Amino acid sequence: MRRLAEYHFGWSDQQGAHVVDTGKGTRPILTLLACEAVGGEFGQAVPAAVAIELVHNASLLHDDVLDRDRLRRHRPAIWAVAGVPEAILLGDALLFLGVRTLAEAPDPLGSTGVKWLVTAAQQLVEGEHADLMLEERDDFSLAEVTAMAHAKSGVLIAEACALGALAGGADADRIDHLRAYGAHLGQAGQLTDDLLGIWGDPAVTGKPRLADLQARKKSLPVAAALTADNTAARELADLYREPSDPDQLQRIADLVEAAGGRAWADEEARRHARTALEHLRAAAPTPRAAQALTLLANQVADRTR
Repeated sequence: MRRLAEYHFGWSDQQGAHVVDTGKGTRPILTLLACEAVGGEFGQAVPAAVAIELVHNASLLHDDVLDRDRLRRHRPAIWAVAGVPEAILLGDALLFLGVRTLAEAPDPLGSTGVKWLVTAAQQLVEGEHADLMLEERDDFSLAEVTAMAHAKSGVLIAEACALGALAGGADADRIDHLRAYGAHLGQAGQLTDDLLGIWGDPAVTGKPRLADLQARKKSLPVAAALTADNTAARELADLYREPSDPDQLQRIADLVEAAGGRAWADEEARRHARTALEHLRAAAPTPRAAQALTLLANQVADRTR
């Protein structure tokens, strides 16, 4: 299992040879920066940063299985390399290791922090389940899909920030503002991910283009398009009810854009980024952390991977 974990994290190739091909590490970076933002030292937040990254990667392993995504970070996903059982077990192992890492940290991380992390993980699972159920439904609202997206991605980013602030000794008000910063940053990131899943470059994103459309996922741009009241939305709804046809995927992408889904998602990503910055300012962060956290929020809607 260690060898599989090393491959998943980008530390080795399929033959076990050492490589460096890791992910962005956004969540643990946010944890460390949130700690510094309230006057703490990076070292105080390391257990929380490690725990968040482990839980996040557990969710990626399970998500790839659920979505049958064969690529992760430009390489074959674990389930495609070693099989579904191995991917599920590795995800379980990382999840429990993340909780254990935080439980072994000094209080308040080892007490309050564990409760927050477990609650976030439970919400993440609920979001994944809602995502699966939405694939089979025509009767849904944009608000419902937005809540699902927040549970799948925004909650863990919010807790990454909250745990960092907790480790740094922040009061409840500053923790709440940094948690809100993370929640809005996470929603902006999910909107951008959904846009890249349709209109991104696979050579840059490391994931196949149009895969969400082929799986009939109710991603945020698609949900916005399907719930619009125009001709393109109605044609899109008709196509989305039909069995997946690879020859129709580009047409579906064009209809999502024509119905307004692309423009809506882009503006929503930018709105959430602005709201994240409002909460960041309210948290009165230290100057160096403020600069880094501001940069992350300013870049989230314009990234290409």
